[in-house]
Amino acid sequence: MFWPDPVHFATLDLTYNLNNLAPASAPASGSGAPREPAPVARHALAPSRAALQLACIILGYIGVYLCRKNFAVAVPLLQTAFSTDKAHIGAIDSYATMAYMLGKLFWGPNIVDRVGGRICFFVILTGVAVFCGASAFAVTLPMLGIFYTANRFFGAGGWGSMVKLVPGWFPARHMALAMAFLSLSFVFGGVCSLLLAGEVAACSDNNWRAVLGFPSLVLLAIIAICWQTLAGKKQPTEVSSRPKSEWHFRRRILELAKIPQFWMVCGLSFTLTITRETFNVWTVDFLKTDGGQMTTKLAALLSTPFDAMGAVGILLLGWLLDRLSAGHRKWLLFGILSGVAVLTFQLPTFIHEKVWMAVAAIGLIGLLSYGPYSLLAGVLSLEIRGPDFVATVAGLVDASGYLAGMVSGYLFGRILDQGGYLLGFHCLGIFTMVGAVLCLGLNRPQNNSVPQVHST
Repeated sequence: MFWPDPVHFATLDLTYNLNNLAPASAPASGSGAPREPAPVARHALAPSRAALQLACIILGYIGVYLCRKNFAVAVPLLQTAFSTDKAHIGAIDSYATMAYMLGKLFWGPNIVDRVGGRICFFVILTGVAVFCGASAFAVTLPMLGIFYTANRFFGAGGWGSMVKLVPGWFPARHMALAMAFLSLSFVFGGVCSLLLAGEVAACSDNNWRAVLGFPSLVLLAIIAICWQTLAGKKQPTEVSSRPKSEWHFRRRILELAKIPQFWMVCGLSFTLTITRETFNVWTVDFLKTDGGQMTTKLAALLSTPFDAMGAVGILLLGWLLDRLSAGHRKWLLFGILSGVAVLTFQLPTFIHEKVWMAVAAIGLIGLLSYGPYSLLAGVLSLEIRGPDFVATVAGLVDASGYLAGMVSGYLFGRILDQGGYLLGFHCLGIFTMVGAVLCLGLNRPQNNSVPQVHST
């Protein structure tokens, strides 16, 4: 299989210039202790086999999203079925997001790094399928909340399992390209989930049980495909940052706490995750509530530009940032998020003018917001403390973001109950502007031991 020359996708650039790293015997900057050698990945797979396995785990993660974002399509149906308000439905998402945040801390450092990515990948997909299917049999709203929360807890380990696997399949010169394709899985997963759930809603006469439960059957079929592709083949050794006996999680946290850039990225993750989770959960309901007479299927279809354009935004911003200096980068991000804030603030006005204007704005918000969001667990995490810390930093950054994501559930639902989507999107627009201001503090760490992402 032909592989093009690697492109430095700044959004998820996990490669680095090995020539800039000192040899294992050379002392680290500012320390007399020898630097530990960088981990060496054993990429024993042929390119065609590696590409097939990459496609397989991408399909698996799309399956996780089929069982996650279908909740957004079910939101207006659940309000009718249980005769409840938006705040109570939003509370389910808040608890589920809390579980997702805790899962990020639980699976990556404690399970995936110790057990391995392949077995965890199958455990996680199976757990998501089981609890997604169980949601269809819930008889009360709290029971539904428990099943959906467990679903999200298992799903939290999906990304870490895949990132653990991929370095063992590809040589370093192809890693950026492989990780870029991997990063698009959650974007396309969101699109596929909305389309599937919308179609199920139309075919089942808006039956929320079918909307929440049917994707689990699809995921079971995906698990079977992944099992045939991954389980029966001899796999190369997975990359480990260091021996388990030398793993000092608390020491790593204390080192990160001393780096101002780490706190800046966590703060940016806090604000951007609220924006992303709000649109993930509430867009379908927004279009049905303020968009006039509209079916659930149509509302789900009109929600897809947020994710679809987000995929374009990830690649486009990566291409741009690879060509900018650090100073120009932060001003570009400030301008992008300022645009997101203005569009979000004006969204209720657009939908009352023309529905297509609101849909276009939703797509543009996805285009602009997904790029900066994808930087957080990628290149920005890499720059903070280098490749040896990138998994730990990315997990903590993600966790801080999903701590904020809880706000987009219950609290945003309360705001909607009080003042509708006019007040809700006005508040979200103002909050997004805070994230734009935080971008002005994104300076690359002045640390010679941290590999820098290439810029021209």
